[in-house]
Amino acid sequence: MARDHRLNRRETLKAGAAIAACAALPGAAAAQASAKLKLRVLETTDLHVNVVPYDYFRDGPDDTVGLAKTASLIKAAQGDVKNSLLFDNGDFLQGSSLGDYIAYKKGLKAGETHPMLAAMNALPYLCGTLGNHEFNYGLEFLDHGLAKAEFPMVCANVERVGGGPLVDAWRLFEQSFEDETGDRHVLQIGVIGFVPPQIMQWDKGNLDGKIVANDIVDAAEKHMPDLIDAQPDLVIALCHSGIAGGTRRGMEENAALHLSKIEGIDVILTGHQHLVFPGGKSFEGIDGVDNVKGSLNGKPACQPGFWGSHLGIVDLELEKRGERWTIVDFKVEAKPIYERTTDRKIVSKVAAEPAILAAVKTDHEATLAYMREPVGSTAAPINSYFALVADDPSIQIVAEAQIAYAKPLMAQTRWKNLPILSAAAPFKSGGRAGPSFYTDIPAGPLALKNIADIYLYPNTVQIVKISGADVREWLERSAGIFNRIDPAKSDEQPLINPAFPAFNFDVIDGVTYRIDVTQASRYDADGKVVAPDAHRIRDLAFAGEPIDEKAEFLVVTNNYRAGGGGNFPGTKTTVVLEAPDLNRDVIVRHILGKKTIDPKADGNWSLMPLPAGVNATFLTSPAAAGKLPADLKAEPAGDGPEGFAKYRLRS
Repeated sequence: MARDHRLNRRETLKAGAAIAACAALPGAAAAQASAKLKLRVLETTDLHVNVVPYDYFRDGPDDTVGLAKTASLIKAAQGDVKNSLLFDNGDFLQGSSLGDYIAYKKGLKAGETHPMLAAMNALPYLCGTLGNHEFNYGLEFLDHGLAKAEFPMVCANVERVGGGPLVDAWRLFEQSFEDETGDRHVLQIGVIGFVPPQIMQWDKGNLDGKIVANDIVDAAEKHMPDLIDAQPDLVIALCHSGIAGGTRRGMEENAALHLSKIEGIDVILTGHQHLVFPGGKSFEGIDGVDNVKGSLNGKPACQPGFWGSHLGIVDLELEKRGERWTIVDFKVEAKPIYERTTDRKIVSKVAAEPAILAAVKTDHEATLAYMREPVGSTAAPINSYFALVADDPSIQIVAEAQIAYAKPLMAQTRWKNLPILSAAAPFKSGGRAGPSFYTDIPAGPLALKNIADIYLYPNTVQIVKISGADVREWLERSAGIFNRIDPAKSDEQPLINPAFPAFNFDVIDGVTYRIDVTQASRYDADGKVVAPDAHRIRDLAFAGEPIDEKAEFLVVTNNYRAGGGGNFPGTKTTVVLEAPDLNRDVIVRHILGKKTIDPKADGNWSLMPLPAGVNATFLTSPAAAGKLPADLKAEPAGDGPEGFAKYRLRS
């Protein structure tokens, strides 16, 4: 794609000189004082190496994802206006099978261009920021990737140990725009970036001793004075952090609303949550958030979904008052690349841009071959349609593989006599990703794409030593995914809290337990005890006996959880093994060793029955029809919202 919409630096300076000369003419001051121009700010975020509209797990086209589709929206959005700027808000370097292929199969050497960057370089990005997933493969991989980006990155709250930025905290760009009368003006556009400081937990092995991550608001207060001293006409914050209410305590993961209070920031582009703002239900009722207009404390803000599903569009009306440009009005929209019909069908709204597809063609085809490599077979189908409400084979596979991996390793250590448990979560369970976001593998051959479908993330194995009491609290935190069901009500009550990520719903294998959803959750979203008298975990037992809360156990988990991800109380103890292997590779080796697996849930956990007359419902995919587990007491209850199917628990 051409970049001819943007003046180069020399042309921009010439334009600025011409404007300055005109300013000396009689009447020019009055004309400039009333100058008005419209500027369209465009945002992509959380692309996660989704370039081609393709689902590598299903091995078929997918019209709900892909920068190639978003690029068509970008092209149209720029063509409709005189002035526009394009930004990316982070999480571009990890996430899809294409990204895994580059990181784990092909590699990325110095001087090579990552396919995600090749695609982004074909678009007129002015600037980008770093997301938390940029750090998943280590700083060397990140440095190699950024070296080939044809647009700069900013991030104000990450610094190298010993001093010095990882990338620039902020940048100032001279841009020439045409006002409503046809005159041109040179504006100084300031751009500052931020990433969740939790990267130090989530990627501790890659980052510890190399960089430090600071609080987002503190970093803004530190760097904004210097940016303001540079006299920007407009400041745009690329905030790879979500929108959440409440009192600021510091080191928030989702700090965009707090950031909006910082003087000098004019526009906030958000991300990280994989949600849509304005308009998303998750943002209703939060003080300072206008979910209709699209503003945070009065400042225009946007969050355009994930994987290229939407393009963020912030239309600004600027007026020059004296020497200052002021936002006098704005309109915010997250424009989708597809829509879902009333009969749940996906209808594409745009075609893929050929130039973007061409930029990744070779690596896309290599990824297809990589994902189709056989690793074994399964004697039974594997799906995750009911993984949030019943013990599930897709989680059982992970649990068994992790325990098989850990036993020989721990047999050589001083912890060899401790029982080994395994924690795993259902990664693909619908939710904000929609009714097609489930694992569904038929009986028969298993390829790498199927294993990656079961275990999405590039986590590495870690083993923690915890007490029996910690096991209970770990499960209490996990049970926060359920809404409290009032046993005295007959009205419909949704069982699942959609704001609770499925990847934080850990099932611990090796113990047995039941979950009482008529109790309140002991923990809030930040992992703090809010209902100390509530206990959802019932009948917790090990080896058929009530668990000894003073006994010690080993739990096989991943680096995210062991590093504090999800704020699980039981993980903040002793890490006894930081393995070099990916959890996904552990599963592959397990299947290669067995050749054929016969996955069956062992029923080690269940929901406690609800009283007769209680109408507790949950959502799953329409494709779940006919696949209800035999031991799950549930029944279809009609259509759910946004293409989901609704089920009701039976007494």
